[in-house]
Amino acid sequence: MSDRAILHIDMNNFYASVECMMNPDLKLYPIAVCGSQEDRHGIVLAKNYKAKAFGVSTGEAIWQAKQKCPNLVIVPPHYEQYMRFSKLAREIYGRYTDLIEPFGMDEVWADVTGCQRYIGTPLHIAKKIKETIKYELGLTVSIGVSFNKIFAKLGSDMKKPDAVTVIPKESFKEIVWDLPASDMLGIGRATEKKLSSVGIYTIGQIAQFPVDFFQRRLGKCGVDIWRFANGLDTSPVTVRDIEAPDKTVGHGMTAIQDLENPAEVWKFILELCQDIGHRLYVFNKKATGIAIAIRDKNLFTKQWQCGLPVSTQSPSVIAKEAFSLFLHNYDWTHPIRSITVRAINLTSLDTPCQLDLFSDPIKVAKAESLDKTIENLRYRFGKKIIRNACLLNNPKMSPHDNPDIIMPTGIPM
Repeated sequence: MSDRAILHIDMNNFYASVECMMNPDLKLYPIAVCGSQEDRHGIVLAKNYKAKAFGVSTGEAIWQAKQKCPNLVIVPPHYEQYMRFSKLAREIYGRYTDLIEPFGMDEVWADVTGCQRYIGTPLHIAKKIKETIKYELGLTVSIGVSFNKIFAKLGSDMKKPDAVTVIPKESFKEIVWDLPASDMLGIGRATEKKLSSVGIYTIGQIAQFPVDFFQRRLGKCGVDIWRFANGLDTSPVTVRDIEAPDKTVGHGMTAIQDLENPAEVWKFILELCQDIGHRLYVFNKKATGIAIAIRDKNLFTKQWQCGLPVSTQSPSVIAKEAFSLFLHNYDWTHPIRSITVRAINLTSLDTPCQLDLFSDPIKVAKAESLDKTIENLRYRFGKKIIRNACLLNNPKMSPHDNPDIIMPTGIPM
């Protein structure tokens, strides 16, 4: 293979695979990671291969998936853990190249052109990454190796799971041109329909049509598609990362039973703010304001926001301010179905803060010091090492929690 050496790395069934790492017993069953049925988002977000064998599809309703697979195990999503595994995987990719471009949470392109002289061939690097991910994280990946990003992506889709596919420049036509046009990045359902209406069904047929035809029919996108099919993609691997939130961090929760008094609301707000504080801590951010959204049993939503007396990442400070905002505004016309709290107008942790005249700086500092100690304990020993007593055994709160994870290498997460 000459010219560039591009890898596309796709973590297989990412959400479902992480759930199986968190709870190894799930590997024995067909599982689907789904939005909460109580939260009215009951669709399949991801599934494992056992569920796929029954015909379970991403995006379909839970009841449809259950019809296909009555023994399907439904698992709630744990996005924070997915983000954690995603970052761990990127640290592994970073051992081979610093030219890494994310494509969602579970996919990246990696340019290893400059690494061949020191590490080995692109195929060798791909195999090494695949085995390292499996050994250190317990996950499998499919990797496409090619001379451009489009064909590298195509290669990673050709063999799953736990595989490496090479599409060399000198023989890409034999490998690629007979594939369906819809297999190529950039061709969605609408474009596929337009192509099939004029008798174009394969990547090779795209490549062999005059480029002027695509210019007239699809404009610049049509020209790009023609170039991709002919192996002429020259787009660079653009270095970036999943960025910390610029403006807001939020978390919401739907009650198993409607909330009927302020004490129940306080418990929910406190639980939500524990998660918000953790994410602010992870991203080195602090909030200068808060916002809350209350949805009642009739699914009518009311929202309020206010500034904080001092910028903070303290869960307890944010929770108290959010609860105060709730008490001043909600009239209890109806019981409450769900609550969302957001930390807003985020700033960097090192941004100087100015206390207002009515703030007690000593009290604020003590609260932040205590919260930081708690956060450090949770980071070292897991979230369940310490909790607010009022949050234990709450019958109206979902019992799902993020379990601690033991990696294949024996390292706890």
